Amino acid sequence: MDTHLVVVLALLAAAAAAEAKMSADYYSKTCPRADRIIADVLAQKQISNPTTAAGVLRLFFHDCFVGGCDASVLVASTAAARSERDADVNLSLPGNAFDALARAKAALEVECPGVVSCADLLAVAARDLVTMTGGPYYPLRLGRKDGLSSSPSAPDAEIPHANLTVSRLVAVFAAQGFTVQDLVALSGAHTLGFSHCKEFAARIYGGGGGGGADPTMNPALAKRLQEACRDYRRDPTVAAFNDVMTPGRFDNMYFVNLRRGLGLLATDQELYGDARTRPHVERYAANETAFFADFARAARRLSHHGVKNGANGEVRRRCDAYNGGGPRG
Repeated sequence: MDTHLVVVLALLAAAAAAEAKMSADYYSKTCPRADRIIADVLAQKQISNPTTAAGVLRLFFHDCFVGGCDASVLVASTAAARSERDADVNLSLPGNAFDALARAKAALEVECPGVVSCADLLAVAARDLVTMTGGPYYPLRLGRKDGLSSSPSAPDAEIPHANLTVSRLVAVFAAQGFTVQDLVALSGAHTLGFSHCKEFAARIYGGGGGGGADPTMNPALAKRLQEACRDYRRDPTVAAFNDVMTPGRFDNMYFVNLRRGLGLLATDQELYGDARTRPHVERYAANETAFFADFARAARRLSHHGVKNGANGEVRRRCDAYNGGGPRG
């Protein structure tokens, strides 16, 4: 049997075994108001800071893709040990997303201390914010435990970067047990949020910094971005919306944009140029219902990836620190 197929089957079997220990009503007796508490805190945060949804979705993806959905990305570094937050790919994770989860966790601890895990909180928060911004609702099984380690080196090796080729993206997702369709559907989350100019500078200024824009990018968009990002080296916080049409709404416009050359990141636009991914882009651009259904299915599968149960985890009192102290590497 093909080695890759064996790996995928093993990952699927592990996910199924973990999911079997979880349930939709996991907190029905121990913290029955958990869903409402989380939703209320997130709604307030999203209203005051509309980029919260995109930020929490990034945390969810970066967490689950590195060692599974165990809230290890939420652990803060200490003087004694570094955590996943120190990885280069995680340095731009938004503080307001961490704050939203910290506020929700604090509210949960007042209501039912030591009951709801940060891993469950992150999965529910990502789902709720997708729904709040116009996207699909999907049911979740709960019962994840929080991880007992957080590696500062793993994220840079395991999380897809903005300059990867489609072939490399497909391979990275396949290694985690996800299909090409899953890759495209989950990429649709870029309909929310923004990216810093350094992540797409090569597309608008040329690989050497002084050439022309990527010919696959709409010329009008390229010109606007060149002007907006002209000082990005002096001010690395300068950014642009991933979806230039409806940046605050979870919809299928991300895929419509790709057909018009309005993709921001190279990895986004290349999804339209590659024969393996283009059919899915075309389908989602033409049918938002199909995108929502496939995104919900893929996000739900991702939420079960590498889940910790029993003695393999704990329920942290604070999401940024282990109950016994700082990061364990």
